[in-house]
Amino acid sequence: MFEGLLEGLHHLDLLLLYFFNIQIQNPFFDFLMPIITYAGTQIFWIIISTILVFLGENGRRTAFTCLLALLLGYFLSEFLKIIFQVPRPFEVIEWVRHTNIVWGYSLPSGHTTAAFSGFLILGVKYGRIPIFLSLAALVGISRIYMGLHYPSDVIMGALLGVSCALVSLRIEEKFFKSLKDKYQKG
Repeated sequence: MFEGLLEGLHHLDLLLLYFFNIQIQNPFFDFLMPIITYAGTQIFWIIISTILVFLGENGRRTAFTCLLALLLGYFLSEFLKIIFQVPRPFEVIEWVRHTNIVWGYSLPSGHTTAAFSGFLILGVKYGRIPIFLSLAALVGISRIYMGLHYPSDVIMGALLGVSCALVSLRIEEKFFKSLKDKYQKG
């Protein structure tokens, strides 16, 4: 029974990969998806965090939280890639289109982890959570479209990113509360 479930999930993974990587392929998406995927890079979030530092106290706290989540997500996703050792789709499936060669394992998607952790934090801090999560989802879709990840990699990256964001938000809350208490006591 469990084996049948895994086979079904693998089949669904391949169907979704085929849809996003082959069926909706067009020149406009070929141009757009590499731009969207950039929002899942560490440099993107370092730039965003640098800008946030200049936007007052809330901006500095948000930058701190984003960078904490980015760091946590990076190390956890790299650790999980070593544990699972899933090859990238273009390495094992002949029909997968890929726009560039990247090295390393596939599960989970590090870009999606970074996007979901960063965008969720922005959503919590500045409102409009659904809009920010939609941006993160687009990063995940771009990774599938570009043939660099399976949909399951993206789902795992999203779950990891949300978890890192929630943990980082909690740490930020406790850290700044303890600082506030320390300075109020004098």
